[in-house]
Amino acid sequence: MIYYEFQTFELRQNQIYERGIFMSGSERYHKTYRVSWGQLHQDCKALAWRIIEERPFEWIIGIARGGLIPAAIMARELNIHRIDTICVSSYTIRDQGEISLLKDLNDPGEDQSKWLIIDDLVDTGKTAKLIRNRLPKAHFATVYAKPEGRPFVDTFITEVSQDTWILFPWDAEYQYDYVTPIIDTRIHKNR
Repeated sequence: MIYYEFQTFELRQNQIYERGIFMSGSERYHKTYRVSWGQLHQDCKALAWRIIEERPFEWIIGIARGGLIPAAIMARELNIHRIDTICVSSYTIRDQGEISLLKDLNDPGEDQSKWLIIDDLVDTGKTAKLIRNRLPKAHFATVYAKPEGRPFVDTFITEVSQDTWILFPWDAEYQYDYVTPIIDTRIHKNR
């Protein structure tokens, strides 16, 4: 089996070192949900099954960067050949900062009701709100959703808690290591 592991090392009581970045121990993410390539593909296919019942779509708009791979899978599963991107930046590693629109659609003038917007997840809803304001008639779908962002999307497959960091396969490395059972991690925390 292949496991994805996000390495974390404790340095001091209130600091954690992750991949070269120091973070405060009181950060907003307390859990990590690891997604493998296989799971992502299956979740995207489940999203396609749910969306196919909505209406026929002629365009897929992928939210770059996280929505690009789900958008490609959705385009294949729904046989949609017209694809565009909106490029939005708001994250630096695990911190969400100011939202910035880096690239808009080439031709936003067509019938938006035939557009399907795809992103990997909706977290706080900042990105989704920006996109929703620009394309109010398009159908917005994400693979994963958190409670704060859920009101901004029409369709999603899996909900995770707000304090969970989703570790996507493009952000992880393969490791063949022993994985500690969840119960053991809780026992060590309580000591």
